[in-house]
Amino acid sequence: MLKRMFKLRSFVNDIPLNYKFFLIFFVGVLLPILVINLLVMDRMSTLIKAREEQNLEISLERARKDIHDFIDGGVAISHALSTDKTLYEMLDREYKNQLDFYDTFDEQLRNRVTSYIPVNNQIQRIGIYTDNATIVNGGNYHIVNDEVLKSDWYRLWKTSQNPVFVAAYRAAEANNTASTVPYLSVIEKMDYYDSYNKHEKLLRIDIDLNKIYDVIVREKDYLNLYLVNENNQIIMSADSGYQRGKTEGYPVFQLKEDDRQQDVHMVAIGTARYVKGWRLVGITQGVRISNAMTEMRLYIGAVAAFVALFATTFIFIMLRSYNYRVKRLSRHMQKVTNEKFDLIQIAEGRDEIGGLIQNFNGMTARIKFLINNVYKLEIQKKDLEMERVRAEINFLQSQMNPHFLFNTLNAILVVCTKNNYTDVTDIIKSLSKLLRRLLSWKEDVVSLEEEMMFIEMYLKIEKFRFRDKFDYQFDIDEEVLRYKIPKMSIQPLVENACKHGIQAIDGVGMVKVSAFVIDGRLRVNISDNGRGMESAKLKEILLSVRTEDSSSGISIGIRNVYRRLELYYNDQVRFDIVSSPNQGTTVFFEIPVRFLEQAM
Repeated sequence: MLKRMFKLRSFVNDIPLNYKFFLIFFVGVLLPILVINLLVMDRMSTLIKAREEQNLEISLERARKDIHDFIDGGVAISHALSTDKTLYEMLDREYKNQLDFYDTFDEQLRNRVTSYIPVNNQIQRIGIYTDNATIVNGGNYHIVNDEVLKSDWYRLWKTSQNPVFVAAYRAAEANNTASTVPYLSVIEKMDYYDSYNKHEKLLRIDIDLNKIYDVIVREKDYLNLYLVNENNQIIMSADSGYQRGKTEGYPVFQLKEDDRQQDVHMVAIGTARYVKGWRLVGITQGVRISNAMTEMRLYIGAVAAFVALFATTFIFIMLRSYNYRVKRLSRHMQKVTNEKFDLIQIAEGRDEIGGLIQNFNGMTARIKFLINNVYKLEIQKKDLEMERVRAEINFLQSQMNPHFLFNTLNAILVVCTKNNYTDVTDIIKSLSKLLRRLLSWKEDVVSLEEEMMFIEMYLKIEKFRFRDKFDYQFDIDEEVLRYKIPKMSIQPLVENACKHGIQAIDGVGMVKVSAFVIDGRLRVNISDNGRGMESAKLKEILLSVRTEDSSSGISIGIRNVYRRLELYYNDQVRFDIVSSPNQGTTVFFEIPVRFLEQAM
């Protein structure tokens, strides 16, 4: 057993990776989808057939009930008229002349028969036949004459043994004796009252065959229906319809060769004696079932195709991730045998293959490093030594220059103190603090309080330079001092105000720095009372600042501040310049408070 398992494992291990993935997809995905869909299709076919068979039975029963109701309604009217005592009396009476009959007709007979038709729309006409020769022949009342005695319906009734008889026959049209039309009539002898048997009375109720035809056509989507009488004659069907012409008699019902291959459904019209032998035959054409089966197959096929396509795409993406990376790993391992230690430059991923690639890259880098140490150590030794010496020299120079500058300033400060140069002493102290702060200011963002202290030292130096021609003013809310902003965000704007705004005027120049919170945003204003600028010049500066056009050399300090704020806060920062000739200039920016940290 173990030996067989070992052979199977060896066989599986020998299969190339591409074939393994294909087998996984075919056996694990595609084959189950096909099998499941075949099983579902078979089960659905059974259910659809059962449902359609049930629909056919419902269709047949619905048509049978409607036809039976039509005939039963005629029989009910026949019973009602055959028990009308007044009608018997009027039909047995001997009339002196036509006028005498018409008087009785108007009083008793005119609406006695026709009143049943409006509420029974399946009734085409009602006729009462009698051998009383004194009545006037016409309308609903007729004399049994030779024409009646020779008619098919009368002959059929005579041969019948039933008191109520349903007859299907053909008769000549009233206006065209060469053409015949089909009839379906309920015929009953009026002999309910023995005292009124002086004359033979016969009742005939004609049923509208169009109503029956409509029922048969209505069910054509389900069944081809045939109404067959007790003599196996087709009285009505969707194919024959309501035929007029020289046709004599009704065709005998017989299954065609094509019909024998279809399902035949048959049901009796009713159990009463007058419809004994009448039946409704339904022949399926296979259209509904075949259409339902086709729709089901198309739907299941579309679902199966979609699932298979989706699964194929998904598995292709998943397996390609493995296959591609494994192939790259295999190629690079072959390169290692040729002493080419190239790293695999792909997205490794966090799965097992990704871990393997990361380990390979780490191993390759380590091997390459060891080889370089072994074979190239002597060549690199001198270069490393030179780099070390150069780095030490640069370090000493970077240490020496600030110390030399501070020592010189301290020496000047000592001399000024001895000679009581108070103003010079304060300025040198401010300059020393300013330079020391610049060299030690390593943070990217500082509190607004630190930034203001730095600006104050700078303005003290400018005040010393310009004496009474220059002054400055701070208007800072205490609540904003703890907010942190990018360092050197205000000083270049202050310097620009001193350089371009104040120096060109004759009076006292004033620079005002204010900071406050408005509408959830920190607003910083730097304004001066300098000469201002024309609108064209202002547009040029704003365009230069926002498009980073440094070719003009205009307002580099402002542009740097704008770029740093934009890098920190993207499009959330508002930056603008307002200026008018001889009205001074105001530069301001706003930052949403939610983006600002607070100093501890």
